[in-house]
Amino acid sequence: MQNLGVAITGSGSAVPATSLHNQTLSELVETSDEWIATRTGIRQRRLALPSESLSVLATAASSQAIAASGIKAEDLDLILLATSTPDDLFGSACQVQAKLGATNAVAFDLTAACSGFVFGLVTAAQYIRTGVYKNVLLIGADILSRWVDWEDRRTCVLFGDGAGAVVLQADKSDRLLGFALKSDGTQNHHLNLAYAGASQELLPDVNITKGTYQPITMNGKEVYRFAVQKVPEIIDKALFQANISVEQIDWLILHQANQRIIDAVAQRLNIPEHKVISNLAQYGNTSAASIPLALDEAVRQGKIKPNDIVATSGFGAGLTWGAAIFQWGR
Repeated sequence: MQNLGVAITGSGSAVPATSLHNQTLSELVETSDEWIATRTGIRQRRLALPSESLSVLATAASSQAIAASGIKAEDLDLILLATSTPDDLFGSACQVQAKLGATNAVAFDLTAACSGFVFGLVTAAQYIRTGVYKNVLLIGADILSRWVDWEDRRTCVLFGDGAGAVVLQADKSDRLLGFALKSDGTQNHHLNLAYAGASQELLPDVNITKGTYQPITMNGKEVYRFAVQKVPEIIDKALFQANISVEQIDWLILHQANQRIIDAVAQRLNIPEHKVISNLAQYGNTSAASIPLALDEAVRQGKIKPNDIVATSGFGAGLTWGAAIFQWGR
């Protein structure tokens, strides 16, 4: 079967309506707008209400991406949902498939935390390049507010909820120019949303575990150190594979975790500030949603234009990190 190229032809995004500003957050925990903003760059974040679900946010972002790409939901062959916070532990991609009416698409979840969108992009591309599928919907969506300890000021100031999506299509020219992915499980303990089980006696001599999860825990210093060292390296690897220089990059879109990380990575790569896309101040860290959310906003604002070269990198729990270099549009 003939190998085909990949083009990213449409984007969409969706966030909950409810905002939580730093000032309001300081009523919950001992912190301040100045403290949060200077250390993270975050001013506010969006929070999903109990009535809102991940699949509804993901569907809204997906509908925009499908419309922007000029196809219909029935044209989709595959739906990949990158998330760590599904509505259902068995996965939420099939719920999105049903809500979209994408009757011809196979759907499944992919979990790589904040690297999820980049890992999903590379996964989707393989299905297209091998000629198996022509139209793939990739969604990054997370509702981390469900899993935050709102009394832990080290983590509760960071996270927000949202969804972003792109459509990838088979194309004559290959617009995914290069990528590189990495994992290091020895560093797993630095960032967790860990299983928490309570022992339950089922029968004499038979104990089982009743399952739930702990809130997010993070060693901020170690995660910062990891990101600032590893992300420039992985972008360099992806650029090498793409056979392009850092000067040829039009836009840098990093996972929106912390403005200090974004600035440090851009400086190490010698990428000027005007090429760096950041919307962290408005949304906080939305995990797998952060890159497609920032991408979609920049496309809709007319910043990112067809044929622009975009370098992107996700990094987070696992620990996992990856980079992808692509040209926007057909």
